[in-house]
Amino acid sequence: MQELNQSTVTEFILLGFASSPRTDPLLFTFFLVFYLLILVSNSLLITLIHQDTRLHTPMYFFISVLSMLDVCYTTTTVPQMLVHILSKKRAISFARCVAQMYLFLLFGTTEYCLFSIMSVDRYMAICHPLRYKVIMSRWVCLLMVGICAAYGVVGGLCFTFFAMCLPYCGPNEIDHYFCEVPAVLKLACADTSLNDLVNIITGFNVIVVPLSLIVLVYVNIFFTIMKIRSAQGRVKAFSTCASHITVVSMFAIPCSVTYLSPGSDSLSNNGKKMALFYNIATAFLNPVIYSLRNKDVKNAFLKLMGRGRAPE
Repeated sequence: MQELNQSTVTEFILLGFASSPRTDPLLFTFFLVFYLLILVSNSLLITLIHQDTRLHTPMYFFISVLSMLDVCYTTTTVPQMLVHILSKKRAISFARCVAQMYLFLLFGTTEYCLFSIMSVDRYMAICHPLRYKVIMSRWVCLLMVGICAAYGVVGGLCFTFFAMCLPYCGPNEIDHYFCEVPAVLKLACADTSLNDLVNIITGFNVIVVPLSLIVLVYVNIFFTIMKIRSAQGRVKAFSTCASHITVVSMFAIPCSVTYLSPGSDSLSNNGKKMALFYNIATAFLNPVIYSLRNKDVKNAFLKLMGRGRAPE
């Protein structure tokens, strides 16, 4: 018998989505258009925030970091998926599978942690407006992003290390469009109960803990908003939080189902659909949500196009 940390599998086959010569070109075009829109919209949002000095605030700084993470997050999976849609052999080497798994988790965990930091930023802006600029200084914002990145490095390493320490001796067909931990674990030639426990503990720390912080923060924000006497002021305060709550909900729900339900047999088509939602749909919707509902971003875009009006 081989040692536990040895693997006879040198490559995996990513089954992806059910395909045929008729549907493959349509599927390829659909995902290609979505990916290009993600690249363009997020890059445009980053450019607007960088170019317009009126957007040099902590909130927009975090939004620009979110856009960068979205670009990196989707790039770890979508280009490969596009190649495999039009390719007869959908193979990925063992080493590339490990790298993809880790990078996906690193960027995903960092983004999830960033959501909690963004909620704290909203809390400071609404509940402590007079001290907001002093507390949320540039160095504090950079430190917060650094903590999120460290969270992503450690979280991604925990998921990936324990998953790839298992022996994989066949079959080597992953019922997914990329190397995601739950789908890969189904191919392990060993008991995965320890991995399930590790995934629950890690998932609790990288998903439940940030989400709990977000909920706690927004409960405090809600009570603060209700104390505002002006109805217009309450509506404006709620509006600044609505975008963030929408984005968090779209990302958190499918992630929680996928990574906090180890050993589930529901991962085939349902798992792939959920992964598409938090991997592609949210990356596409984030810049839309943060720009279409935001007057400052619209004005920055008009200014970049040479049609902007002087600030009032």
